[in-house]
Amino acid sequence: MKDLPTLLGALDPDADLTGRHVWLISLFAWIRGDQTSVPTAVARVQAFLEAAEAQPEVQRRLQAWWQQLIQTLDITTLLADFGFAPRTAFVSELGERLRRKMLPGTPETTDASELFPLVASRRFDAQWMGALEEPQIERLARLLSANPQLDTLHWQYSLVDALTYCTAQIRATGFAPELRLRMDRATPHARAFHALPSDVEELRSIFFRPERDEAQLQAALTQYRGRLDACRQAVNSVYAHIEENGISVGMVFRLRQLRERMMRVRELLDALLSPRPAMAALKLLVRRVIIGHDSKSIGALISANSTLLSAKMAERSAETGERYITRNREEYREMLGKAMGGGAVTAFTTLLKFMVVGIGLSAFWSGFWASVAYAGTFIMIQLLHFTLATKQPAMTAPAMAAKLKDIGSAEAANAVEDFVDEVTHLVRSQVAAVFGNVFMVVPAVLLINALIQLLLGHPMLSHEAARHILATLTLLGPTLLWAAFTGVLLFSASMIAGWAENWFVLHRLDSAMRHNPRFTSALGTERAARWSAFMRENISGFASNIALGFMLGLIPAFTGFFGVELEARHVTLSTGQLAAAGASLGLEAFRSPVIWWCMAAIPLIGALNLGVSFYLAFRLALQAHNVSGVDRARIRAAIWARWRTHPRSFFMPG
Repeated sequence: MKDLPTLLGALDPDADLTGRHVWLISLFAWIRGDQTSVPTAVARVQAFLEAAEAQPEVQRRLQAWWQQLIQTLDITTLLADFGFAPRTAFVSELGERLRRKMLPGTPETTDASELFPLVASRRFDAQWMGALEEPQIERLARLLSANPQLDTLHWQYSLVDALTYCTAQIRATGFAPELRLRMDRATPHARAFHALPSDVEELRSIFFRPERDEAQLQAALTQYRGRLDACRQAVNSVYAHIEENGISVGMVFRLRQLRERMMRVRELLDALLSPRPAMAALKLLVRRVIIGHDSKSIGALISANSTLLSAKMAERSAETGERYITRNREEYREMLGKAMGGGAVTAFTTLLKFMVVGIGLSAFWSGFWASVAYAGTFIMIQLLHFTLATKQPAMTAPAMAAKLKDIGSAEAANAVEDFVDEVTHLVRSQVAAVFGNVFMVVPAVLLINALIQLLLGHPMLSHEAARHILATLTLLGPTLLWAAFTGVLLFSASMIAGWAENWFVLHRLDSAMRHNPRFTSALGTERAARWSAFMRENISGFASNIALGFMLGLIPAFTGFFGVELEARHVTLSTGQLAAAGASLGLEAFRSPVIWWCMAAIPLIGALNLGVSFYLAFRLALQAHNVSGVDRARIRAAIWARWRTHPRSFFMPG
C-alpha cells in the first residue's frame, strides 16, 4: 500500500482482528515513508485527514473500524505496563529482551502493548507524532469518533484502570522482602504502601460521580500524590542501608522499576486531568514509542542496573586502595619492605610454575595446577601482609577518583593542588612497590637456583627451557601486547574482589559465621567470632588473589585450545623467569642480544600492567562516582608543573 487511495480502499471494518491491525500497521508505514523528513510525514497525515473528510463513505468505515479497534483492544497494559519487566527480576527481563530481539511479534492479539511495537516500529514515529499540531489532532479525533463523549469516557476509564494496575504493582514491589526489610522503619513513611489501593479507589469513585465535586477530587488527588511521595521517601531510605547490607543487581532492578512506575503514575494522572484529552493521548503514545525502543536495548539494561553495584565495588576498592598510598617517609619505607617480601614469595611462585611445566601435563591440567600455585602464593603474600605491586592500581584508582569529587566545589580552592599531591603519592608508591618486587625477586630466584644446583646437580631450568623463556619475553615479540592484556586481568580481579566482598556482606555471611549454631558448636563462640572478623577483613583479598591466579594460569590454556596465542605477562613473575633463565645459561647468555631485549622489556611490562589496570579502574570509578565536568586541562597542567619543578617527589618522599 504505497499510495493513499489504495490504503483507504483497503479499509474494512468487518475484517477479522488480524486484518484490522494489519491495516493500522500499513497506515503508519505509509505515513513514515522513507523516514527522512518529519514535515513530509506530517504532510501525509494532513493528506489522510483531507481525503477521509472528503469521502463520507470512507469516514463511515473509518469510524466503524475505530469502534471495533477500541472495543477489542485492551489498552490498559499499554498505558500502565508497557516498558516494564513482566517479572521484577533482572534475569527475567534480560531473557524477555532477548526474546523480543530474536522472535517476531504477531498482529493477532488483543493486547495493545503487543500490537503497538508493530505499529510504531521506528523511533522516527515519535518524531513525526510529536510534530503534529493540536488542530490536526482535534480533526483526527472528530474523524474517528461518532460519539466523542462516549470515547472520552472510555479513555478516562482506561486511564483509571491503568492507575489502579500501576498502584497494585507499586504496592507489591514495596512489600518485596529484600526492599521492605531494608526500609527505615523509624520513618513516618514506612507504612505508606498499605493505603495506596484505598487512595486510588477513592479517586476513582469521586472522578466518575455523575455530579463530581471538584474540591473532593482535588483533596483525593492531593492525598494520593502525597502517599506516592511518602512511598518514594520510604524507598530512598533503602539506600542508607546499602553500605551495611550490600547490594545486588536484582535489588537495583527492583528499585529502578519502582521509581519508574511512580513516574508512570504521575504521567497517567496528568493525562486523566488534562482538559485536552486528545493531545494528552498523543503525548502518552509518543512516550510509548520512545519507551518501546529503549526497552529493547540489552546494553542499556545492564548498564542501568549495574551502575550502583559498580559504585559500591568502587567504594570498597577505594577504602582498600587508601592503604596502598604512601604519604611520608615512614609509609614509603614500609611499602618498600612489604614489596620486597612480596618479591621474595614470588620467587617461589616462579619455582612452582616451572615444576608444574616440567611434569608435562596436558594444557588444561598444566594451567590448572599453575593457577593453584599462583593463587596459593598470592594468598601467602596477603596473609604475610606483603605487597604484590601490580594489584595496587585497580585498588588505588577508585581512591583517586573519589578525590576528584572535590574539584570544582566552592569550598575546595586548593582541590587541584591536593589532587596533584595525591598523584605524586600514588606514583611513588607504585614505583616503590614495583622496585621492591623486582629488586627482591631476582636474588631470591638466584638463591633458589643455587640451592637446586647444589642439591640436585642441575639448575632450575634446562638450557632449552631457558632459551624458550628468552624467546617469549623479548621486546621484539608480542610481549607488550600481553602485558597490556595482563593489566585487564588485574583490573578484572579487582572487580571480582569488590563483587565478592559485596556478596559476602549482602548475604550476611560474617554474621552467620559468628552466630550460626552449627559454626559456634564446631568452633566455639570466641573462635567463630575471630573467623568471622578474619573473613570479613580478608574476603576481598582472597577473591582477588584466587581470581588473578586462575586467570593467569588458565586463560593461556583456554585460548590455546582455540588456536589463539594469548599469554599473561606479569612484571614480577616475568622478572623471576628471566632471572631463572639467566642463571641457567650463565654469564655467556649476556653476550647474546636477546637477553638485553628481555631486560629492556621488564620496565615496559611493569608500566603496562600498572597503567592499563589503573586506567580501567579509574574510568569505572569516575562513572560510579558520577564525576563529570572535571577541568582535565587544568589538572594536566598542574601535574606537568609539578613534574618540572619537583620531579623527585614522584619517586621519593620529601
